Amino acid sequence: MPTTTSHTPEPEGFAGPPEGTARPARLIQNEATTEIPVHLLFRDEAGPVSVPLRPTVVARRQGTGEQPRLRRPVQAKPRPEPQIDPELVERPARVLPGAAGVLAGVCGAAGCLATSWWAGVLPSLAGEALGLSASGSGLGPAQWAAYTGAGALGLLGLGGLARGRTGRAWVLGMFGGYRGTVRRTGLLWVNPLLLRRRVDVRLRHWRSEPMPAADGNGVALRAVVLVVWRVKDTARATLGVEDHESYLRECVEAALARVPVETPGATRGSAEAAAETLTRLVVRDAGVVGLEVFSVRPVRVEYAPEVAAAMHRRRIAALDAQDRATRVTSVVDSVEDTVTRLTMRGLVELDDYERKALVKDLTVALCAGRGETGA
Repeated sequence: MPTTTSHTPEPEGFAGPPEGTARPARLIQNEATTEIPVHLLFRDEAGPVSVPLRPTVVARRQGTGEQPRLRRPVQAKPRPEPQIDPELVERPARVLPGAAGVLAGVCGAAGCLATSWWAGVLPSLAGEALGLSASGSGLGPAQWAAYTGAGALGLLGLGGLARGRTGRAWVLGMFGGYRGTVRRTGLLWVNPLLLRRRVDVRLRHWRSEPMPAADGNGVALRAVVLVVWRVKDTARATLGVEDHESYLRECVEAALARVPVETPGATRGSAEAAAETLTRLVVRDAGVVGLEVFSVRPVRVEYAPEVAAAMHRRRIAALDAQDRATRVTSVVDSVEDTVTRLTMRGLVELDDYERKALVKDLTVALCAGRGETGA
């Protein structure tokens, strides 16, 4: 019984095995070809080849028989948090009631008057009015020392008087060091040798100018943000950064660059979610410098000028195309109605050529007429 063998056609240009030799059969059924990296074909050493394993995934190539490998998930490094000197924390400063400063000033003035009488500088009438007898010892070293002490006491007493207001605080410093914060109200006596920096600790609202932002698709926007904040730690807000208001503004700009803002006309839920995300980011960045942020909310969002101009041109083009389509539809309906009435009433008998010519003439006439009237 004859056997039938299947023969695979050879590609063009293949010489084939020499005459008289049989072609070897395949050793493996359904064999497949696997790609070999090029760098493994030109190795000088004859030793075993060791290929390092990489923790990446190569998708399975069709027809190669290669199995997919697992990909090790890439973990993003956490963003470093800003740090400030941990010892820079607000603490109350040592101040005295204002009565102490007033008393010191009065004592200094009285000491100067007594020294002047002692030196005989005061007129005799003034001495008689005070019930004192004139003395003529003159200005000597003792008198000058008394003048110096009394004057210094009066200057320190009156120069240290300050009025504390509600919602305002003073950050005191000396020789570059932090000496404390004064939050008390009323008449106080503060060391006049200390440097005072006034800080507003009231609840404040800041409405920003239009800032650059983007939506979820990367379209450029301009957003006006309303921030509700206050100074919580006066030491860090004053000494931790150069200007805490500028720092807060930069924090808001950085948050807008990371969070997509919803376009005008978005739903209320998406706008609230964007506001919550913005608030959380600004609270984390601004809390390091002693600023307490309550809310960051975009109150006005509009497209960037270049995007708004492009959208305006696109809207005009769409309206123009819609108007043209309406005109063409109206003309076609009018021509169809005219030809149908003429034919149905038997006013004219038209063959295909005449019908096409009539339709063409009516279409041109109607289009020209509508163009002149602007309909």
